[in-house]
Amino acid sequence: MKKFVSKLTKSPFVKNVMVMATGAAGAQAVTMALSPIITRLYGPEAFGILGTFTALTRVIIPVAALTYPIAIVLPKNDKNAKGIIKLSMLVTLIISVLTTLFLLVFNTHIINWFQLEEIAPYLYLIPLVIVFAGLMQVTSQWLIRTKQFAINAKVNFLQSVIINGSKVGIGLFYPIAAVLVLLQVVSNGLRAFMMIMFARRSSYQSKVNTKEKPLSLKELAKKHYDFPLYRAPEELFSSISQNIPVLLLTSFFGPASAGFYSIGRTVLGLPSRLIGEAIGDVFYPRIAEAANNRENLNGLIQKATFALLGIGVVPFGLIIAFGPFLFEFVFGEGWHVAGEYARWIALSSYSTFINKPSVRSMPVLSAQRFHLIFSIIKFVFRSLSLVLGFIIFESDILAVAFFGITSCLLNIILILITISMSRKKFN
Repeated sequence: MKKFVSKLTKSPFVKNVMVMATGAAGAQAVTMALSPIITRLYGPEAFGILGTFTALTRVIIPVAALTYPIAIVLPKNDKNAKGIIKLSMLVTLIISVLTTLFLLVFNTHIINWFQLEEIAPYLYLIPLVIVFAGLMQVTSQWLIRTKQFAINAKVNFLQSVIINGSKVGIGLFYPIAAVLVLLQVVSNGLRAFMMIMFARRSSYQSKVNTKEKPLSLKELAKKHYDFPLYRAPEELFSSISQNIPVLLLTSFFGPASAGFYSIGRTVLGLPSRLIGEAIGDVFYPRIAEAANNRENLNGLIQKATFALLGIGVVPFGLIIAFGPFLFEFVFGEGWHVAGEYARWIALSSYSTFINKPSVRSMPVLSAQRFHLIFSIIKFVFRSLSLVLGFIIFESDILAVAFFGITSCLLNIILILITISMSRKKFN
């Protein structure tokens, strides 16, 4: 046993995961320590407005650069990786400009169609969110490519301290939704700025692989066409299906209900941000390397999946069992409804937590087309589950429950299919 533990701690993969997880742990410790103060300062309605704005921007953020940044990890040559960075930022700027023009023309229609009166003043901040998101994505993926995980971890912690500290500090004098929204807007920009500053001071030396020909932006765009063609629509459908409950809760039951859901989802996202993202970020370059070396991909995916399955049992199980009591105790009187939501969000969050290795494997398995088709199916079934609860049963709790159960079953199916595909990869 001692020999196994010693071998495990010396593993570069485990070390990198621990570095990422430590940064995430520090960030989430700050978030959890200040959340009871923040929720008491602002209240459910302010969080409802923040939740609606966040849900809207989360649909857009994953496709801010048409997912080209995810391809930064793949080239053997750093020159081509830097070329993808330039391509990603060019695409981000174009999308930001197009979004601005779209809002100028259709702003009133969007507000009326989706009943977004509460966040109408903030819609013109979306182009800025897109630019910050694209910048954050390319810097984050570059650090993952170059295995500078310590910088990612450090920035994760510092961002949490600055943003959450600002929520408390400003909230003592101006506890309004606008403060939460504006801090949400600048958070990715702040993170990207800090990552760039730390990366410039690092000792990393670019590696030139003479076997890989340097490509132009046009050639890089063409070579990695599957990202905008398949991955970007997949991310879009996935984001819509994840965030549609907040938008529908706002429309059917008001911003307070959206606030309950938002805080529940935030809490249930903690294990994912603490461990799931750390393993996913380290796992992606590792499985890309394994594919290039024709290693056993199936074994890697299964090990990572079962590790997350075991890690998630306790935190998600506690929320399922004691959600209402825990939420009211931690966040204050009136937040027990968020705990009821959280019981069902936990099913979706747990299955999303354990499917990280499967999702990160899709580009390596050349399965992005399949992933897009599966995400469309997931979107349809998730939407139907919400319609069943909201319209047929007229119950917010049942809608969230149906959504959680449907999401869980679909994520399990995705994991099983991915494991099956990985078995056939080199057969």
